[in-house]
Amino acid sequence: MNRRKNVIMIALFALVTGSAALVYAKDSEKTATPAPKVLYDLSALPEPVQQMLREIILTAEAGDIEAMRPVLESNELKPMVAATYVDDPITYWKKQSADGTGRDVLAAMLNTLSSGFVLSGKGYDEAYVWPYFAEVDIATLTPAQEVEFYRTVPPEIAASIKKSGKYNYYRLGISPSGVWHYFIK
Repeated sequence: MNRRKNVIMIALFALVTGSAALVYAKDSEKTATPAPKVLYDLSALPEPVQQMLREIILTAEAGDIEAMRPVLESNELKPMVAATYVDDPITYWKKQSADGTGRDVLAAMLNTLSSGFVLSGKGYDEAYVWPYFAEVDIATLTPAQEVEFYRTVPPEIAASIKKSGKYNYYRLGISPSGVWHYFIK
């Protein structure tokens, strides 16, 4: 009798455990956010985004950070360049740069824009974000994406990001209407 009771208890436990696992798996599927689709085709972007990208890229390639001022000021509000308000992004970038010229910041901007991108957010918060690493799980990068990651991020920073699993380097966001929202790290 005791043996039969044990078998029934084990079977009941297995049934309850299996049911709980199925319910948990279904619940986690509902709450899991799908990874955004990584995009590379700049010509598929809305024209205002393409225009803003052209201005940013051409100005950054020229190597004169002061020339970026009119691009920054083409927005109603200047793009965010730090976690707190910065009145003069050019002066801020010069102070943050290795040699005071801001050219390394321009180089980081170009490196950031050379990667794939994603459309992130909804409605008012919707933006095209470079690099896509800022919006995906770093642990899930394919070998080819890891190479792209290492091309975009300096090695010592890349190692720290991989260790933490959270991207914390430069990112750039432009709304579908062509408003440059941020270039921050």
